[in-house]
Order: sequence, then structure tokens, then C-alpha cells
Amino acid sequence: MAGDWLAARRSEVAADRILDAAGELFARKEAAAVGMHEIAAAAGCSRATLYRYFENREALYTAYVHREAYRLYREMTEHLASVVDPRERLLEGMLLSLRKVRRSPALASWFAITQPPIGAEMAEQSEVIRALTEAFIISLGPDDPELVARRARWLVRVMTSLFLFPGRDEDDERAMLEEFVVPIVLPNRQPADERP
Repeated sequence: MAGDWLAARRSEVAADRILDAAGELFARKEAAAVGMHEIAAAAGCSRATLYRYFENREALYTAYVHREAYRLYREMTEHLASVVDPRERLLEGMLLSLRKVRRSPALASWFAITQPPIGAEMAEQSEVIRALTEAFIISLGPDDPELVARRARWLVRVMTSLFLFPGRDEDDERAMLEEFVVPIVLPNRQPADERP
């Protein structure tokens, strides 16, 4: 066998180490204010090494957000595994996602309003976030692919809005989601306790 068969694994570990260091910095200061030189220093590598794994700050930010989006999606779907009612699944999924992002200083920093809230832009442009949101909507029940795509885009915008402009508390947000989001995402579904 020719070549270094561990090279790919070492690259993955190095990239994760850099992303972990970036996450620690994002927990201490707003993501938009964290520079590549700070990330390299926190990861214990040179800027040249950092740029070997991430060609620029946008690439690093994208990799970090995608890694965290996959992690949050896994946690959410595991938590919701026993929730079968689509309306309750939608509500609980959204509230859980809001709670987890807000409780993580590293993720909450993406929606800080003293710097440009880069999390909103990232959420809007990310194919990964779009695909994960579509997968969540599909898990609520089959639907037309065009509707799923539009509803996913809208749901991402609703979530972004709530990160930037939260409700008074979780009960207030739950009420807003029940009144304004559930009827749009699940228009023909009655709550389980209202079915004939």
C-alpha cells in the first residue's frame, strides 16, 4: 500500500481542532469579531497551517456552522424520536433549537447585534442548513417538494428572526409559533386533541 493511509484522518483531526479552537473564541466574543490570527493562535498552529485547511475566514465560518448544524440536528431528532404528532414535533423542534443555540455562548455569538449578525446571513445562504430544515419538514409528513423548499426557507427566516428579536420568554415564543408558524408549515393538520 503506497502513501500515507492516515493522512486523511490527520487532516480531519487537525480541522476539528481548529474548529474547536474557533468555537472557544466564539464563546468569548462575537463571531464576527474573531480573526484568523486569533484562531490560529488558539489552535496552536501557524496562520499558514490554518490557511492550508481553510482558505479564508468565510470557509472556516462555513465549516464551523455546518458542523454545529449537523450536531444540533442530530440532538434535536434524537430528542424528538418519540414525538409523533407533527404539530408538537414542529413546535418542540423549533423551541429546542432556539434553546440550544441560545444556551451555547459560541452559537449565540453568531446572532449578536453589536456586530453584523453573521449567523443570519450564514443561515440564509447555507445549503446544509436548508437541507437539514427540509429534512425536518419532511419528517412531519410527506409534502410537495416545492412547498417543502419554500417552507424550509421561511422557517429558517423565522428562526433567525427569533434569534435576533426573541419573544418575552419561551411561553410567548411557543404561542407565536403555534399561532403563526404551525398553520403555515402544517396547514391541513389539526392538533391531536381536536381530531374527530
